[in-house]
Amino acid sequence: MSSQVIAIDGPAGSGKSSVARALAATLGWSFLDTGAMYRAVTGEALRAGVDLFDEEAVGAFASDVTIVTLPRVSVNGRDVHDELRSDEVNHAVSIVAANPLVRAEMVRRQRDFAAGQPVGTVVEGRDITTVVFPNATVKVYLTASLEERARRRNDETEASVNRRDVADTTREASPLRRADDALVLDTTGRSVHDVVEEITQCLKLRTSS
Repeated sequence: MSSQVIAIDGPAGSGKSSVARALAATLGWSFLDTGAMYRAVTGEALRAGVDLFDEEAVGAFASDVTIVTLPRVSVNGRDVHDELRSDEVNHAVSIVAANPLVRAEMVRRQRDFAAGQPVGTVVEGRDITTVVFPNATVKVYLTASLEERARRRNDETEASVNRRDVADTTREASPLRRADDALVLDTTGRSVHDVVEEITQCLKLRTSS
């Protein structure tokens, strides 16, 4: 890995994407939304009629698709950005994200992306601090109350967000968990700017020591 990485994990609605995007912009670094990658695979697999419960078929499908996450998410050149949070994808993404073959392929791509950036990358997801970049420059775990997270994800109910939490934390392949050395921040009632400032100060401390 040739550049610095700030790895951000946390459950759905904890503010990962908003914080990570703002942090990357503040630092002048690249940004990678790994959740968008899993959603892109899920949506495209559904569109192609792939049986999501066929582990090998979905794994092979994920290995064959080309995914671009910026400035908008596309799969094989087709813009899918506005499809990522459809009800269909919301209900199916946990199945795809739990597939170890898919995760292995996405982790490889995520590491390759970060290694190719000239300065640094802010990467957010659910296994970034524990699996993808266990030696990241700074590790962050964001959380928030269930009520707050459901409010932020106005396309999902509290029950839906809670189901995702259970699926993410209990799956066998790279479950969501807090890294022992992560900076834990509760974003409930806090502005994105405030959270970014705290992470930036942590980065300064880590890189100056």
